[in-house]
Formats: sequence, structure tokens, C-alpha cells
Amino acid sequence: MFGFLFFILFTPGVSEFLCTSSDLELSYTFCDSTAHTFKFHLTPCSMDKSVWKAALTWIPRSDITFLKIVFNVWYEGAKALHWKEVLCSGSDDEYSVCGTLKGETFATAFDIKGSRIQFPKGNYNIILQGFSDDSDNNILMCLNFTMIVKQDTF
Repeated sequence: MFGFLFFILFTPGVSEFLCTSSDLELSYTFCDSTAHTFKFHLTPCSMDKSVWKAALTWIPRSDITFLKIVFNVWYEGAKALHWKEVLCSGSDDEYSVCGTLKGETFATAFDIKGSRIQFPKGNYNIILQGFSDDSDNNILMCLNFTMIVKQDTF
């Protein structure tokens, strides 16, 4: 029940199985063709918890002076969520990733509060993109997660 999720992403285009439990399966691949150095750890691997503990380590391929995150979720093939936010603008940035230099190791730990969303049983595709400009032209990283929720959580 208290499984964990841990992965290091180096190879583009290769799908990796991340974790499985009685109620959840997760896997990922990169969206782009460039290799990355990226590590993510999540506990527990279960939809049964309201808070997950996460740790992230990343070595970016360019300086992080501007960072916009775009998060898209599809449920059973239909777009369910589109969210974007500028995390780093170059001045008065509140996130610790802002100002990380190319080749520098960025490491952080944080909570993910899953109780905000009830995920119905089914297949989810989650695309997480990071851009170094506001026009969505210069991609820093793109991850494609597959999440299978095996049973309804409500």
C-alpha cells in the first residue's frame, strides 16, 4: 500500500513504467527528442492518499530566467484540464527553480495535495511542458505521463 515512485529520465522516446498499486499505474516518456537529466520521487503510489510527498532533481539545458508551465490532462481521450502559469519572470520570483543556471542541479521537495480532485476510474494522459519564453516556442522540457486509475476514489 505504501509503494513509492522513483525515476531518472535520461533517454528520449523510451516509455518507462513508474509504479503500480491496487488502484493506480503510472508511466512516462519524453515528448521531445532531447535527452534530459531529471529525477522524481513520489510516495505513496496510490490514489488512496490525500497528500503525496514528492522530490524533484533536474539539471536544465538552459538558464531558468523565464519559465512558463503548461499542464494538459486528457481523460478517456477528451481534454479535461488546461492550465498554464508563469513561474519565473526574471523579477520578484517566488519559486526556487527561478535563477537556476544551465548545468546546475536544481533539487526540491514538495507536497502534492491529491484530495482537491476526485479522479474517476479510467485512463489519463498528462502532458507537462516547460517553456523559456511566453510564446511557447522554446521548450525546456516536456513529459508525457500515462495514469491509469483502476477504481473510483469517491
